[in-house]
Amino acid sequence: MRRFASIAIVGLAAAAAAAVFGASVRAAEEPPHTVLLSDGNFEILDYPSLTIAEVTVRANRNDAAYAGFRKLAGFIFGGNAERQKIEMTAPVIEARASAAGGEAQDAWTIRFVMPQGFTLAELPKPDDPTIRMRETSATRYAVLRYSGLAGDDTVEAKTRELQSILKARGLEAAGAPLLAFYDPPWTPWFLRRNEIMIPIR
Repeated sequence: MRRFASIAIVGLAAAAAAAVFGASVRAAEEPPHTVLLSDGNFEILDYPSLTIAEVTVRANRNDAAYAGFRKLAGFIFGGNAERQKIEMTAPVIEARASAAGGEAQDAWTIRFVMPQGFTLAELPKPDDPTIRMRETSATRYAVLRYSGLAGDDTVEAKTRELQSILKARGLEAAGAPLLAFYDPPWTPWFLRRNEIMIPIR
């Protein structure tokens, strides 16, 4: 009986922690967008032009994501000419650098979207000269949402799944896939929100 009580307590504690983590993640600002279609975990979304900070790191995806995140976090936490702090937003976006400037396949570009209201002219200059600031074009994306961990095998499988959905629906990709991650690393795996995003015509 005690064993079952202990299991129940652990389960309740995990659920409470998950609720707290989930609430903190949901509080992060996300880019504005319009939902054109929603079918289970598949969506078609229109995003307006966005102001982003990005950095390209030559490494495998995991190492590039870690190094790129640290660089960009340093910038928004005050590593800039005005020592200005900028709110963290979600998601963190990863793209193969070959899809973001012609770099080699062993390089990845990591992106933070700046909070609404910031323009390029208003953003402080990063201390790190490898960080680039730019504005994206308004883009329509096909999006596949999934939870759990996002290892390379899972990312590849979900990308193929989204590509199959596009083919079945007669939709044409207009660019390479992006990987979007909405949660900090301490978020329980079953609460994590990840997305594969493919621009479409």
